[in-house]
Amino acid sequence: MMRTRQHELPPTLNGFEHVNRYWDTVHDMPAAKILPGEYYVTRGGELVTTVLGSCVSACIRDRVFGIGGMNHFMLPISSDGKGWNGAADVLSTATRYGNYAMEHMINDILKHGGHKRHLEAKIFGGGRMLDALSDVGAKNIDFVRKYLDIEGIPLLGEDVGDIYPRKVIYIPSSGKALMKRLKHLHNDTIIKREDQYRSEITHQPITGSVELF
Repeated sequence: MMRTRQHELPPTLNGFEHVNRYWDTVHDMPAAKILPGEYYVTRGGELVTTVLGSCVSACIRDRVFGIGGMNHFMLPISSDGKGWNGAADVLSTATRYGNYAMEHMINDILKHGGHKRHLEAKIFGGGRMLDALSDVGAKNIDFVRKYLDIEGIPLLGEDVGDIYPRKVIYIPSSGKALMKRLKHLHNDTIIKREDQYRSEITHQPITGSVELF
């Protein structure tokens, strides 16, 4: 049967109207494309995608109700390039920022019907892309693993580290994740985008207290 009208995107959950969305013809479903510093949560019938360099994405969902999403974040690093060192001070700038990035997405999942006891996660990214700095990708990986362990959220799978950027697709309704390593990237768009993002969060870090679950 011929389609006589273009696909219409369903409305987003409140607060996600700014995220770039389109119809993914390969998967025949709505898609949300997130950039560094963004996250997206959906109740189902959508995929979330991003491209990662040194940043990490946590894909988290309620396995019973299919509500979930993906974030895309990097820990701030100090001006000397040493970055987060995993110190016990959980209110350090970098740890506070990471908690903020994770907490807000999880809170939105719970707010829209998810239950913490049903949550599960997959993580991607953390490649060594910024040679002039310490391995911020490894620090991002270490942080998100520790966060999920502390919060008791099972980590079902991961593809992290190495030197390659990655394209990730996540479908919260099913928990399916697709990942492609971009080994033949012909431009430095990802590196420039993440370097700009790193500069912004380093000079304007998250402030205030963090409410942990």
